[in-house]
Amino acid sequence: MSGVRTKLSIYVVILMNLSSCLYNPPMDMSALSRKQVGNMGEDFVADYLRKEGYRIVGRNIARKTGEIDVIASKAETLHFVEVKTILCRELPEEGKTRDEYDPSANLHAYKIKKVARTSEWYVAEKDWEGDWQVDGALVWVRIRDGVFKIEYLPQIL
Repeated sequence: MSGVRTKLSIYVVILMNLSSCLYNPPMDMSALSRKQVGNMGEDFVADYLRKEGYRIVGRNIARKTGEIDVIASKAETLHFVEVKTILCRELPEEGKTRDEYDPSANLHAYKIKKVARTSEWYVAEKDWEGDWQVDGALVWVRIRDGVFKIEYLPQIL
């Protein structure tokens, strides 16, 4: 896989206040740990996938080859989703060049390969004979109010 990532995605924007989610974080989002921010992003993505008709099969599945953030199924296909979340002062605007707030910088070829290897392990372990794919989800969470934006990237591998 080359270092260049092609966006094969539907561009999805979700704006929601954290008060309507499972989390009741402090208003100052900058006080959250990286782990808390990552978990929050994974929750947002799982909720998004459910709303889009996916069934969540598993979360944070760890094997010796790595971890899969979210496993979902839809139309007899398993989707292994790697989620990257960052806090930002402002959400990026659709169609504008990304600036300092770019969670895709952490969705690099090495990480995608680890997710693919772990997915292969999972598929073999479950004797899954259907289709499967590795997807990505980028999540921006605005520090001041917890409003977030998701960009879902199907078939990143």
